[in-house]
Amino acid sequence: MNPLRRTLVAALGLAPLAGFAQARRPAPGVDYSVLRPTQPVEAEGKVEVLEFFWYGCPHCYSLQPMIEKWIPRLPADVHFRRVPAVLNEGWAREAAVYYSLEALGVLEKLHRPFYDAIHRERLNTRDPATLAEWLRKHEVDPKRYEEAFKSFGVQSKVRRAAQLASAYRVEGTPTLAVHGRYTVSAEQGRTQDGMLGVVDYLIGVARKGG
Repeated sequence: MNPLRRTLVAALGLAPLAGFAQARRPAPGVDYSVLRPTQPVEAEGKVEVLEFFWYGCPHCYSLQPMIEKWIPRLPADVHFRRVPAVLNEGWAREAAVYYSLEALGVLEKLHRPFYDAIHRERLNTRDPATLAEWLRKHEVDPKRYEEAFKSFGVQSKVRRAAQLASAYRVEGTPTLAVHGRYTVSAEQGRTQDGMLGVVDYLIGVARKGG
C-alpha cells in the first residue's frame, strides 16, 4: 500500500479507546511484528523505543498529546527517541526540517508548533518564503536555518533516518519500535491507546531479554 494512503487509512480508522492492552495479551503477527534480523540500539543498557513519524501525518499529529503524557511515565530504563520516517523525497524534506531545528537547538520548543502549523494553519512547508515567515515568527533566523538544512550533519541524519525506516520495514506512520526487536503499526495497534499498550507490554518483554 502507498505509504501516504496507509497513513490516511490509519488516521481515519483509529480513535482513542482505553483498555485494549488489558483485554488480552498482544500476539505477534497480529498486534505487533517481530523484526528479523534484530536491529542494533543506541541506548546501551536501556530499552530503546522509537517513534517513526511524518509531520504531514494526521494520525501522528493526533497521537502527540498521548505521546507527550506517556513519555514522562516511562520507566527510567527506557530511552525514547523520535525518528522522522523517510519513505520518499517529500518526507525526506520534512525530516531535514526536524534535524535542522535540532541543530539550531530549538527542536523541543518547536516540534509541536510545527505540527500545529501544518495541521491547523495549513503551512506549506515546500514554499521557502512561507516557511521563512513561520521561522521568523518563532524567532528563528531563516538564514541560519537554511545553512543547517544544507549542512552535511543534517543531510547525514536524514540518510540515516531513511536507512532506519528501511531496516525497521516501516510502511506507514505512526510506527513504534521496541529495542530493535519489535514494531507496532497504527493498524496493528488499532487505537492510539492500543498502540501504547502494546509498546508497554513489549518493553516488559524486551527487559526480560525476550
